[in-house]
Amino acid sequence: MSTPQLRNEVLVVGGGISGVACARALVAAGVPARVLERSHRVGGRMASRPLPDAPEGSAHVVDLGAAYFTVRDDEFAAVVDGWERRGLARPWTDTLASRDEDGSWSSKAGPQRWCAPGGLRSLVADLAEDVTVSTGHTVTAVEPGPAVDGAPALAVALAMPDSQAARLLHPALRAAPLVADRDWNPVISVALGYGHRSWERFPAAFVNGHPDVDLLADDGDRRGDGAPVLVAHTTAERARRHLDDPDGAVAPVVAAVTELLDLDDAPAWTHAHRWSFASPAQPREEEFALTDDLVGLCGDAWGSPKVETAWRSGTLLGRAIATRVVC
Repeated sequence: MSTPQLRNEVLVVGGGISGVACARALVAAGVPARVLERSHRVGGRMASRPLPDAPEGSAHVVDLGAAYFTVRDDEFAAVVDGWERRGLARPWTDTLASRDEDGSWSSKAGPQRWCAPGGLRSLVADLAEDVTVSTGHTVTAVEPGPAVDGAPALAVALAMPDSQAARLLHPALRAAPLVADRDWNPVISVALGYGHRSWERFPAAFVNGHPDVDLLADDGDRRGDGAPVLVAHTTAERARRHLDDPDGAVAPVVAAVTELLDLDDAPAWTHAHRWSFASPAQPREEEFALTDDLVGLCGDAWGSPKVETAWRSGTLLGRAIATRVVC
């Protein structure tokens, strides 16, 4: 006679900042939690990697996902204060360039943007130090019970874009209709490394009305090391043409960046990264969801699509689950 599996922890599917924040909130409330992440590292869309391709620590670390983050929530501000005191995050700029549809340039003041010297992924990795994370773990189904691939759980939290959650959720679960048929916009991030800096200093620029590029960031400026590296985020329209071949977006992006910054030199190297679900087309007003069958949903689709939103959504979901489960 087999021994029944015990429901001894909450399973959080997705190791981006929202999933890790959810797990941290659960652990803080005394509820065992485990993050299941299909990649070999946490970070999600706060992805960064050393480029050109090289072992960690031997090349410039490039942010390929989120460009920066802002701070409005008091609790998140306390987290960021800890990062800043330990040198993990730093204020970057409150003014970004803006290229209007007529081709003219201007400066736009706004909230303080923050960045991370070691790349934004390093901040998620820091948060994950206090939780149990199983990397390289691909989840195929979330089932009634709730259970993940047959393993029962106290509760299940899905911290991921709606389209990815919809693929995992059993139709009988009450969370399934909440993520069905919701559109997300894709982006292809293209990193461009040059032999030297031939452009005037700018932190980042919104590129309005351009057919190929939506945002352009000076990665050496936000990293603080002055490396001659730019990162361009494509428009959703350009990304949709290259979802099966992200490298196909490189040539039009290089041409666009060359024109936008009036560059003479071609990049020495490039790297393209596809984000099939980069941002929600219709963000929700609710900050998270938790159904009666103890399946929760969180992430930057729950509220405005920002890093801070994702952290807050996961944190609030973790606290809500903690009040509902019995350990």
